[in-house]
Amino acid sequence: QIQLAESGGGLVQPGGSLRLSCVASGLSSDTYTMAWFRQAPGKEREFVAALFRSANNKYYADSVKGRFSISRDNARNTVALQMNSLKPEDTAVYYCAVGRPILSSMRGVGGYGWWGQGTQVTVSS
Repeated sequence: QIQLAESGGGLVQPGGSLRLSCVASGLSSDTYTMAWFRQAPGKEREFVAALFRSANNKYYADSVKGRFSISRDNARNTVALQMNSLKPEDTAVYYCAVGRPILSSMRGVGGYGWWGQGTQVTVSS
């Protein structure tokens, strides 16, 4: 049974940084895709970033490219999301997800079978 636990959310001023972490227990291999999604109030859950089957295959939403960085520590089964130059529109609940989507469906929620409980990120002055 795979379980995910996020941490690191909080309140930050525009232009600031936060680092989210997700610990994955129960993973039997390192070939899963690990991803971050976010959901703002009244909006659908959207793709943020992913490591597609490998720590070397990194993908980002256009809205966060150049500001966010995803990384993985296989020894600790942890995936992190470093968020820099945060904007008010980054405010959302951020979710860690694990699954085995094909590449064409990697950015959709349907490709992931396991989700964390979410961590709130609020960007406000």
